[in-house]
Amino acid sequence: MIDRLAVLPQYLLPKQALTTLIGRLAAARLGCLTRWAIRRFVARYRVDMAEAATPDITAYGSFNEFFTRALADGARPLSSARLICPVDGTVSQLGRIDRDWIVQAKRHRYSTTALLGGDAPLAERFRDGHFATLYLSPRDYHRIHMPATGRLLRMMHVPGSLFSVNPGTARAVPGLFARNERVVCVFESEQRAPFAMVLVGATIVGSVATVWHGVVTPPRPGTVREWNYAQQDIELDQGQEMGRFLLGSTVILLFPAGPLCFNPDWQPGALVRMGQAMAE
Repeated sequence: MIDRLAVLPQYLLPKQALTTLIGRLAAARLGCLTRWAIRRFVARYRVDMAEAATPDITAYGSFNEFFTRALADGARPLSSARLICPVDGTVSQLGRIDRDWIVQAKRHRYSTTALLGGDAPLAERFRDGHFATLYLSPRDYHRIHMPATGRLLRMMHVPGSLFSVNPGTARAVPGLFARNERVVCVFESEQRAPFAMVLVGATIVGSVATVWHGVVTPPRPGTVREWNYAQQDIELDQGQEMGRFLLGSTVILLFPAGPLCFNPDWQPGALVRMGQAMAE
């Protein structure tokens, strides 16, 4: 009940207008005002700038440059596991896909088909498969990396709402991740099996970008957009950057049915880092 009451204002907020405004401010080069905002953010969220390739906050011309900062070499060593963690964040949920259904939170589920923009044939490829939902808080590193080597097949931008994706909202808003705006990236592994990375937008997430396309959103035309890369040779190695968020959000990973054992340390609420062993 507390969570439901806490999210009620989100239903009333002009979320897209607010997101557009914050996105413009974050991209602006405002000199001392930008540096003040970065200092406040670092202090408020206890951001460890010692891990950054550029630890001097005065070197960032905009808040976006700071937020999508690169890490110093060696800051995230890569495990030799079959699947590695693609982000710094918190495990929201993980486990088996029950036919077409994914657990969002206690008493809440949503369908893989809805998450994938209504693409039933694509969702069928993950029937009874596996999923992991990873939440990126404001303090986290916000570049997204490949959990395994994969060849890019297609990408979709699915329009939707822009609710917050924090744990409280996930517990209170039914079908949250299938309601919010999202970018769906579909890959083929070295074993020729599909896997998907779904980058979920949220309130004040001003932009989602991929390394092969650049900024995907905005624009927000209100209709599903799709790009087919099956005839192109775009392959990304395990651990290679594949995209980034401008302000925090969530990544959902989908894998097909078959043997897959998640790291036993990965439980809902566990803090994880990019490069750690995720599954074998």
